Order: sequence, then C-alpha cells, then structure tokens
Amino acid sequence: MRAPDERATGLGDALRRRRRALDLTLAAVAERSGLSVPFLSQMENERARPSMRSLQRVADALQTTAVQLLAAADAPARSVDLVRADADAALAPEARARPLVRGRQQMHALEFTGEQHADREFRHRNDELLYVADGAAEVEAEGRTHRLVAGDTLYLTGGVRHRWRTTAPGTRVLIVAVSDHVEAGGA
Repeated sequence: MRAPDERATGLGDALRRRRRALDLTLAAVAERSGLSVPFLSQMENERARPSMRSLQRVADALQTTAVQLLAAADAPARSVDLVRADADAALAPEARARPLVRGRQQMHALEFTGEQHADREFRHRNDELLYVADGAAEVEAEGRTHRLVAGDTLYLTGGVRHRWRTTAPGTRVLIVAVSDHVEAGGA
C-alpha cells in the first residue's frame, strides 16, 4: 500500500497489464526494447520512473504508444479533472514530457519541453494537433518540412506520417490527439 502523500502513477500497473495481455515475459519485453529485465521490473513495481525515450521503447515493444500507456496509467473516468502545473508526472524529470489529460479519455494531450529529436516517425490512426507554446520546432509530414514558431499550430489528420524536433532552446510543444480507442471519422 502506498503512503497517503505518495502520488500513485499507475504506470507500472498499465505496463504489466499490457505485457500480460500480449502474453509476454519481462525477458521478451527486454529483448524487444533493449532495456534490462531489472529496470523493466522496477518500472512495473513503480520503483523506477522511465525517461520518455525509455517509455517509448517499452511502448514499441508492447505494440502501443507512450500516450496510451500514460492514459491507461490513470484510468478512472472523470467528468472534470484538474492537472496542476507542478503535478508529479509519471515520467522522470529529465524526460521533459508531461501528460495534460489523465485516464482513458477521448483526447490525449502532452506537453514537451526542452530538446526533442526527430528520431522516430509517427503515424496515428486519428487526428493530432501540435501547438508551439514557446520556442520553435520543425515537423516533417508526408515529405514536407514545416517550421513552426511560438503560437503556430499544425493539424495532422489520421494516417499522416510525421516526425518532429525542437529547433530552439526553451521550446515547449503541446500535442493534442484524438485517442486511438476512439474511431474519429468524417461525416
């Protein structure tokens, strides 16, 4: 049982549920992700807080996304949910990523701060919006590069291949997406 003042992230439970749903051992996830079995065990037992990069590697190994794992980490349904700016995120401080929406909702939102690299391509089933709150970012989408500065927004419909990175110090990017468990479609 957790101490009353300790914020339960639930990320470990979400990782364990997903791993077991795929009938995988920790060793299999370690092999797929390139992370160690002890580190994965510590993550599942909430004794280690992964960086965003490590969480994405685990998500890839579990055939899901970091956003879905974070959403599953805090699954209770809410009609109103306040996420404070200083709230303890499910990720390590050096990860520079913070969930802005908790639980299994129709919308996901993450705030990324600091340096981010375009080392991974994304292709989501549903729509996504990128908003540059501070600094600058560059997004490659469907073979075209879009340079964004503070206040710019880029909307990507479901299925668009893209990758992004920050291009200025102090950059803060908000990403809002329709959840994968919701089927977004045109009328």
